[in-house]
Amino acid sequence: MNEEQLEYLKTKEPGELVAKALSCLFREDRKLFEINVNERSITHRLALYLRNLYEDWDVDCEYNRDKGEPKELEIPELKPDNKDTDAQTVFPDIIIHKRDSKENYLVIEAKKTSSTASKDTDIIKLKAFRKQLEYKYALFIEFSVKPNEPGLNSLEWVDA
Repeated sequence: MNEEQLEYLKTKEPGELVAKALSCLFREDRKLFEINVNERSITHRLALYLRNLYEDWDVDCEYNRDKGEPKELEIPELKPDNKDTDAQTVFPDIIIHKRDSKENYLVIEAKKTSSTASKDTDIIKLKAFRKQLEYKYALFIEFSVKPNEPGLNSLEWVDA
């Protein structure tokens, strides 16, 4: 993570802690990037580091419930399906929230540079999470899995 990216992360309240979690991820789990593991493996490890920093919150991966019911978003351009188990619609990569409540703090969608899927879909979903489920913050992260440059490729805070 370069200085410019670190400063950009800090433009929002959760940025300082997210930066710490990302630093741990890159330091402790560099091999995941070098061997280009599945995105879910990377986001799982990031969620573990976030959990250590957000002790009073629940940190979940691929969480698909809203107070016990399937999480639904109205995104006409994506035709969401709340029974989709391929994580194409409303299964955010990582969320920081309070389970069984309306307290939604941070939603994160991540991609790897090796992905053929467009980040545009993730941005649309993040905007919907902010607007419809009232997440305070939304962050898009693109991880570099290039053999000589593993780590962070780009970040984007997403507004509703």
